Amino acid sequence: MQLGIHLPHIGRKAGPDAIRRAAVQAEELGFDDVWVSEHIIVPKDGGYPPSPNFWDPVLTLTWAAAVTSKVRLGTSVLVLPLRHPLPLAKELATLQNLSNGRLILGGGVGWLEAEFDALGVPFRERGRRMDEGIAMMQAVWSQDPVTFEAKWIPAKIANMRSHPLPIAPIPIWIGGSSDAALARAARQDGWHGSRTPPGKAAEVVKRLRAMRPESSFTISLRLARNAHNVGTMRDELAAYRDAGVQHVMAAPEDRDLDTYLATAEAFRRAGEGL
Repeated sequence: MQLGIHLPHIGRKAGPDAIRRAAVQAEELGFDDVWVSEHIIVPKDGGYPPSPNFWDPVLTLTWAAAVTSKVRLGTSVLVLPLRHPLPLAKELATLQNLSNGRLILGGGVGWLEAEFDALGVPFRERGRRMDEGIAMMQAVWSQDPVTFEAKWIPAKIANMRSHPLPIAPIPIWIGGSSDAALARAARQDGWHGSRTPPGKAAEVVKRLRAMRPESSFTISLRLARNAHNVGTMRDELAAYRDAGVQHVMAAPEDRDLDTYLATAEAFRRAGEGL
């Protein structure tokens, strides 16, 4: 089983030194990858997410890439309909090349309608915009020159060029648990679910494997962790492994950096040998 850890780029512990220390620790401990999340702007009294302090995910991963050489770099997840695919494709291709091909693009449709309103993106079109946006990025990454006919996203792309091209394909893992999300994941390279118990995960794995039986299609889960619940993690990880989950990413919820680092180390020990 592969293990990932979420970087401390959210809340009061976020900062350049915290991100650097966590990324270096993750590589030294043998984690497979480090991860970031995204909110661009949130309501003041929305309740969740609990902090508006989200450092930009792509820039955070670029910072982490500069102090590491082995760990992969993942997004959990980018809210793809909120971003225009062309500048995002440029940013991600650049990061892929700067990191020597370590990027994993986790993407989701999003859920916070007020965030869509603030950015002027129609909330009810987010699924169609996400599908078209992924197709547009994949075209830009693989065609030179590129022509793409867009329906939902404002774009006119005819016989154009965008460099750098990625030095290696960027795998795309789709988040979400709806029927549409699972079908969307099956069209890409993996599924990156969130907070799904082992029994429910086994059901999702069965559905996904009916569509994508090959082992190269990755089934991944994100779990919330803190210093108070790492003790039972080994048994839980074994249950996920037995359910067919190939990759688990822990997102420590500890508010101070030292406790976060201790939680990350304990999680890594829990996964040894699985």
